[in-house]
Amino acid sequence: MSSSQLDTARIARFVDQKWDQDIVPRLVEYIRIPNKSPMFDADWVAHGYMDAAVKLMEDWAKAQPIPGLVVEVVRLEGRTPLIYLEVPATGTDTGDDCVLLYGHLDKQPEMTGWDEGLGPWEPVLKGDRLYGRGGADDGYAIFGSLAAIMALHEQGAAHARCVILIEACEESGSYDLPAYVDHLAERIGSPSLVVCLDSGCGNYEQLWCTTSLRGLAGGNLTVKVLDEGVHSGDASGIVPSSFRLLRQLLSRIEDEDTGRILLDGLHADIPADRAAQAGKVAEVLDTAVFDKFPLLEGMRPMSDDLTELVLNRTWRPALSITGMDGIPPLASAGNVLRPQTAVKLSLRLPPTLDGKRAGELLKEALLRDPPNGATVTLELEKASTGWNAPALAPWLEQAIDTASREFFGEPPMYMGEGGSIPFMGMLGEKFPRAQFMITGVLGPHSNAHGPNEFLHIPMGKHVTSSVARVIADHHAASVRGDTNA
Repeated sequence: MSSSQLDTARIARFVDQKWDQDIVPRLVEYIRIPNKSPMFDADWVAHGYMDAAVKLMEDWAKAQPIPGLVVEVVRLEGRTPLIYLEVPATGTDTGDDCVLLYGHLDKQPEMTGWDEGLGPWEPVLKGDRLYGRGGADDGYAIFGSLAAIMALHEQGAAHARCVILIEACEESGSYDLPAYVDHLAERIGSPSLVVCLDSGCGNYEQLWCTTSLRGLAGGNLTVKVLDEGVHSGDASGIVPSSFRLLRQLLSRIEDEDTGRILLDGLHADIPADRAAQAGKVAEVLDTAVFDKFPLLEGMRPMSDDLTELVLNRTWRPALSITGMDGIPPLASAGNVLRPQTAVKLSLRLPPTLDGKRAGELLKEALLRDPPNGATVTLELEKASTGWNAPALAPWLEQAIDTASREFFGEPPMYMGEGGSIPFMGMLGEKFPRAQFMITGVLGPHSNAHGPNEFLHIPMGKHVTSSVARVIADHHAASVRGDTNA
């Protein structure tokens, strides 16, 4: 069967049933497993939660009635495991061409602030939403990927060979993934289409594809002024506060009034097509650009211009302080001038900026000429480059448009994301001819990494159906030779 003969209503029915009867129950089990990424669980091997999540997904995959399906848990010494799945091609021979689908199974830590009755490891189904850590980010990926392929098999539709990689340290920066991609290089082959199911969406009414991802530089900045704490009444006015000196250092890189990053080397030119896409996103989403966030009453976003807000989030550097040390909680804070203050820096970078160079600039700015001779250290934990998607091939642009209109009833949208998926840049380098479909279910209020994270089930279904359609159209393009450009 050619992609033009696909019965899209049949795809939707199959996917709906598969999600309701099989995928959602498995995701409920998965949410209960506290398989935190290694950065947040140093003893992940001993705790066994990662292995439990891997086994859940492995067992489910092996039970699926897909002819020739290969399911293998690959383990390299000293690294997190990876699930490798391969589905043989059907229909007209497409040679070495293949589709690579990607997801991850590790999770962010618990976080505080969950609503009463909700929790990170306690799955709760409310209407169309499945609450709990990891369902949307990114537990659904393996289920959605195989369900998309099964939806094609169910009506005899053709597809190229499909390889699925599910890694276990994405939330820690995917530092194990390059070793696995190299280890599996011959088995993976040279994909002409990469499908990633770990991104966001601006709403739940249409298919969203990610055009860029920001890079990330960050680590622990520490300012020390004493060997031990002393009476604040005795020392203040003589010994400088480590907190005040840290504020001075941060002001070297960030304007405290506007939030603009002051180091010119941390900015990059915004391509004209990405600026135009940002304008379209602002037009479609309107105030949802910012009111998707749980802002307190009276809070205002960082600009009145919606397009500028979209560009701030996707193409401009921005600093967040995500942790602090050396400061006691209020209940136990005495009159002490503390010996040190430390903060965790998270600096988002423009997609085209070299992450390593950004880390060097950060160190240069923060470590030179320590104020008052204080001991200043910066331990860089991350310095990763972002990603800017190649121009869409005509066949893929048409396939995505068709999928969105068929399963959402609306045209697709293209938007950069503010977060990072290290896998994308690496794949772009290793497979320069590949096209990319980066999509996901993390929409308004889904709150990945935070409290009350949820998976919007209808969005998961529609994305699954859309991926099925695109895989079918990829096969047709491959047969025509359009994927060889």
